Amino acid sequence: MDDQTFSDQLRAGTEQTWNRAVTHRFVEELFTGSVPEGVLRTYLVQDHQFVDRFVALLGEAVSTADRADSRMALARQLGTVGGAESTYFQRSFDALGVAEPDRLRPRLHPTTAAFNELMDEARTSGSYARCLSVLAVAEWLYLDWAQRAPAELPAGFICREWIELHRDPDFAAWVGWLRGELDRVGRELEDEQREACRALFTRATQLEADFFDAAYE
Repeated sequence: MDDQTFSDQLRAGTEQTWNRAVTHRFVEELFTGSVPEGVLRTYLVQDHQFVDRFVALLGEAVSTADRADSRMALARQLGTVGGAESTYFQRSFDALGVAEPDRLRPRLHPTTAAFNELMDEARTSGSYARCLSVLAVAEWLYLDWAQRAPAELPAGFICREWIELHRDPDFAAWVGWLRGELDRVGRELEDEQREACRALFTRATQLEADFFDAAYE
């Protein structure tokens, strides 16, 4: 354990829940393109409601970062969030016949609301390390499941592109940077601060697993 990095330690502490998420039924059906249309619609409508809070959390990380080069890396990622992924949602909503109210102001599932609240908690903490702890889960867990996808992806663009977005080399590099940054700042934290990061990381992992469950309700 002593030779593990901080991010490795956080990940190891969530092993069971993390594995449940990355091997979830939703992920397996995504790989084969067999996610029921209603489940896929629910999942994407709810996932889209994370974008605003996620951008705000990234913005706070830019503000609280302790190095100029870190701020620039985070700022570049803000532009990425507003690019291909945003276009993907709109094309998917068109294909699935999602009405305008559900695109903009859907009724939030309790798990969606809880994850937004968690991002707000990290954002308002004023702590760069806490922001990184939540960002790391949101990105790293998705890279993990996407990298498990088979070589042959489903033909339908909704499932295929969601996988491709999250196993893209640039996305993998971003996740690697986030982990490295969390490891760097984690080395300087007092025990109380490390535990606060651990608590956020653990809650975020649980909510990610719960979010996949919620798509089938």
